Amino acid sequence: MASGRSKYFLAGVVPYIIWGTMSVPLRNIKHFPPQEILYYRIFISIVMVWATILLFRREALRKDIAYIKALEPIAKRKFVLLTILSAFLITGNWFTYIFAVNNVSLKAAAFAYMVCPLLTALCGFILLKERLSKVKVAAIVIAFISILLLATGSLYEVIWAVVIASFYALYVIVLKVIQNVDKFNFLGVQLILAGLIMLPMYFIHSNAFPTDAFFWGHIFLIAVVFTIIPLFLNSYALLGMPSSALGILIYLNPIVAFAVAFFYFKEKIDIHQLFAYLLLLLSIIIFNAQLLKSVVYKKV
Repeated sequence: MASGRSKYFLAGVVPYIIWGTMSVPLRNIKHFPPQEILYYRIFISIVMVWATILLFRREALRKDIAYIKALEPIAKRKFVLLTILSAFLITGNWFTYIFAVNNVSLKAAAFAYMVCPLLTALCGFILLKERLSKVKVAAIVIAFISILLLATGSLYEVIWAVVIASFYALYVIVLKVIQNVDKFNFLGVQLILAGLIMLPMYFIHSNAFPTDAFFWGHIFLIAVVFTIIPLFLNSYALLGMPSSALGILIYLNPIVAFAVAFFYFKEKIDIHQLFAYLLLLLSIIIFNAQLLKSVVYKKV
């Protein structure tokens, strides 16, 4: 892999480190219902992304509109359906994750992103015909062993983890299929669709409009740092990385989440859990050994 591809690797790593720390702002506003947090996370993200597009990215938007108009009817229909599906999947992932962090457990939320890479790599192999070398298969097996070590707790937590992971794994696969459009503009469309998905629930079940400055400060933080930036980087990384490689990087999320839970929230972690997380880290290194080598030594 050429050294120029290192930027895709970096773009793939950063979002999962950011998302691994998301439990901090979510726990700070846990007294608000999870759907309320999601409503305003999406609505604020829509305003900020589209303000950026309309002010600074109008030329890219015009190119995307021209590209979509030029598509054959079948291709255009496929593009629209995949776009709607991606919005549904990411909205489902956000809601289930927020609910798990504040109403199930941090372990369930972290466990979801242990299951997710296996599902992503498997879906990439089955649906996109991506090749998996023996080394990468070995990395997935090591990751699976670590998951088994951690799956000895509550069945309720495991079920929530699988649901969260399924939403995100399929989302990554859909993003990989959608090509030739500006990723930031596409994020703007996804957010609008996510807002439309949540709008009926907002009007039916929304509480009084929040006026707490602490709440709004965290919503803006979540919208910019934990939504817009990582989603854009995640989409950009898929331009130069297979979904299986990006999928295995998701393991950085639970490793960071583990560190946050242990050092920040002072949650107790036993020896077998620590061992399992170290196995996860090993699986990431093995799966991305060739990519890491190209980044470090910058060989063509």
